[in-house]
Amino acid sequence: MCGIVGIVGQQPVSDRLIGALKGLEYRGYDSAGVATIIEGALHRRRAEGKLVNLERRLKEEPLSGNVGIGHTRWATHGASTERNAHPHFSDGVAVVHNGIIENFTELKDELAADGAEFQTDTDTEVVGHLLTRYRREGMRPQEATRAMLKRVKGAYALAILFEDEPSTITAARNGPPLAIGHGDGEMFLGSDAIALAPFTNEITYLIDGDWAVVGNSGAHIFDIDGHPVERPRHISTAAADLANKGNHRHFMEKEIYEQPEVIAHALRHYINIIDSRDMVPGIDFAKVPSLAISACGTAYFAGLIGKYWFERYARLTVEIDVASEFRYREIPLPPQSAALVISQSGETADTLASLRYCKERGLKIGAIVNACESTIAREADTVFPILAGPEIGVASTKAFTCQLAVLAALAIGAARARGTVPEDELQALVRSLAELPRVMGHVLESIQPEIEFLSRELSKCRDVLYLGRGTSFPLAMEGALKLKEISYIHAEGYAAGELKHGPIALIDENMPVIVIAPHDRLFDKTVSNMQEVAARGGRIILITDEKGAAVSKLETMHTLVLPVVDEIIAPMIFSLPMQLLAYHTALFMGTDVDQPRNLAKSVTVE
Repeated sequence: MCGIVGIVGQQPVSDRLIGALKGLEYRGYDSAGVATIIEGALHRRRAEGKLVNLERRLKEEPLSGNVGIGHTRWATHGASTERNAHPHFSDGVAVVHNGIIENFTELKDELAADGAEFQTDTDTEVVGHLLTRYRREGMRPQEATRAMLKRVKGAYALAILFEDEPSTITAARNGPPLAIGHGDGEMFLGSDAIALAPFTNEITYLIDGDWAVVGNSGAHIFDIDGHPVERPRHISTAAADLANKGNHRHFMEKEIYEQPEVIAHALRHYINIIDSRDMVPGIDFAKVPSLAISACGTAYFAGLIGKYWFERYARLTVEIDVASEFRYREIPLPPQSAALVISQSGETADTLASLRYCKERGLKIGAIVNACESTIAREADTVFPILAGPEIGVASTKAFTCQLAVLAALAIGAARARGTVPEDELQALVRSLAELPRVMGHVLESIQPEIEFLSRELSKCRDVLYLGRGTSFPLAMEGALKLKEISYIHAEGYAAGELKHGPIALIDENMPVIVIAPHDRLFDKTVSNMQEVAARGGRIILITDEKGAAVSKLETMHTLVLPVVDEIIAPMIFSLPMQLLAYHTALFMGTDVDQPRNLAKSVTVE
């Protein structure tokens, strides 16, 4: 979602604000702006669209000023226009905001009745007008900030400039992440460690309810009642040189081809410990009666595949739902159970809310995250890092397969702890996991020509259907999600057995149907569904393995043949053509692969 940066420096900051905002482009945005204080007066530059537009504006109209704030906006309230871009001004106050002010309508009506004149369609503007009202009533900036925070409801990360306090930035957090960076005679503010990486690796994370006054020499942090509090400093491992595609055209392509390497790195962390019954600190799988899993988007599909593994190998009942529904279902979760929350960023608002729901009910929480410094990681009882490295492309690729690898390792460890799988079978599963990086590398090297041919055909289509059974069903949904995310082609993933319960009505000679069918226990059933498609003239793209290709006698538009692998690693292998199909189709469509429209990498509002 929106990105925030701030610098209290000793030299002009506008160029550095832009550089830090570039590090946050991966979050998704549709406008950008910066504000500084020059000779006691606020000045700003804003632009609709990408940061290059803002850079162009700054070249034409430079901004000096040693203290400043910057913002990339992902629209929630109000269209994506320069007028609605942050920072927002209100009589000596500048505000940037990530989140949603839920009671903004009530506050806006109250402020308008009091004479406030609103210039934008955003919810954020009420923050500036509230601060202005309290300043007119004689409150100092810190008093006005505390009074404002008592009035607003919802999710917010805020950075505020007061014109009459030109050497500080005021910050506040409730929900979306916000961190303070410590420098040498300078201080920084950022939405995450990546924003701060060009400046410092010494970071203090604000927690919900905190607000702070950041000056050259340090930061004073307060709780919601205005009491001073101390928050620990952390040494961040975020890389400062993330915007490097290497020899690849896009970050997404780079991240697809990094998968054998990052999966190997992740598995080294887990394979050496899954022989131990004590592999999961904080969660004793031998004793828990059930497991709850919550996640959003691609991470949810990883969780669905993990459900199959935990139930099949560990004989452990799994309750799973998308995080935006999970906590509102009022699930009766026994306190002896455990929960896994899955989030690449570790900041996903709905997933964090699910974590807190489970924690309030006494469950032990494990977090499967890529960002071990994130809010979800800090609030969980134990962290299972996926070790994928920074993922910049909005459409998740390597994070998905690393999540699957970690879930597979945890399921095997749970099976060992519960004694549900014989030792020789456990060792075979471990050997299959160990082979995964090599097989992934082979597949990525071999399928490129076929993928480009198929992608050219898909780029001519308006609708695509994906089918699968077992773990291939969530994979079908993930494949459809990837295609619609970056090519904007309508695609849906279905359980193959559900075909005749509705989707079969869509089948005709113009409808490509991508069938994910490794030669597993369910292969024959899936072939029956393919025959139903073929009988209605559907164009079948079969993704199978060598055994499946040998026994399938159906005529297809194309059959893509992958190696025969163990069932536990098949989802990771079969995800590769799903990712590449989406990527190359988007190339043919000419869309923005890394930053598709309307999407954000880190979704920090509900």
